Amino acid sequence: MKIAVTGCNGRVGKRVTELALRRGHTVVGVDYNPRPDDASSYPQFTFLQADLKDYEDTKRVLAGVEGVVQLAACPTPGDYEVTTHNTNVVISWNILRSCAELGINRIAQASTVNVVTMAFSKKCIFDYFPIDEEYSCNADEPYGLSKQIAELQASSIVRRYPSMRIASIRLHWSIPHRDLANREDPARRFNDLWGYVQEDSGADAFLLAVTGETGKWSGHEAFIIAAPTVASNLDNEVLRKQFFPEVPIKGGKVMEGGAGFFDCGKAESLLGWVHNEDILSE
Repeated sequence: MKIAVTGCNGRVGKRVTELALRRGHTVVGVDYNPRPDDASSYPQFTFLQADLKDYEDTKRVLAGVEGVVQLAACPTPGDYEVTTHNTNVVISWNILRSCAELGINRIAQASTVNVVTMAFSKKCIFDYFPIDEEYSCNADEPYGLSKQIAELQASSIVRRYPSMRIASIRLHWSIPHRDLANREDPARRFNDLWGYVQEDSGADAFLLAVTGETGKWSGHEAFIIAAPTVASNLDNEVLRKQFFPEVPIKGGKVMEGGAGFFDCGKAESLLGWVHNEDILSE
């Protein structure tokens, strides 16, 4: 498949590009910044520079591709004022609307676990554990809000263009390996629930959403993508009692031992995604 990876110069973009090329896809890498010196040397890789805040420029670079992995965005709240929100909301709509115009029906866009109150929020407020896609989005800062709006954009556009299939990937902290997420003092990670995702396994979720044909989903769906275990030396029961003693376990769910605070069952069921710490060795 010929896939555009927007934001290809970023941390996640580089991993999605690498994995897509390893799997035999043709990749058009798109970024606001110039092609870096360490850009992929695969012959199936083409780089295009573009300002995705400009709708016509967005259509130009997406023309001719069959699928899009949309990763271009400000990755933090920044100054917590307007730049992150306004940039991300415009880019996500330009990507989705361009895909509709160009007949591109397979899209995976980067959302975030921060659509609920977590690391960037003033206060973490949790209704239950483990967090799943049924959890009400309640972002209180511009980054999480911009991703929540991107999900609303996706739900809207598939109603008008029902041939489109869009996955919003609610990615956790993408890192090379678990040890980088572990902290001796668990209080340093409580506001993101000691979660992470191995970066290449996270990239796999985006590619499965675009290239996979399980026949199990259509329209727009959100998927939480996180490791199944906490990045902590403590069991989740100890962590819950210390930091969130009032938060209940959702009915029908079990959290034991080192199990994580996020439920990725939907991604496994519909995408066939399972977290893998060493996916490149396959």
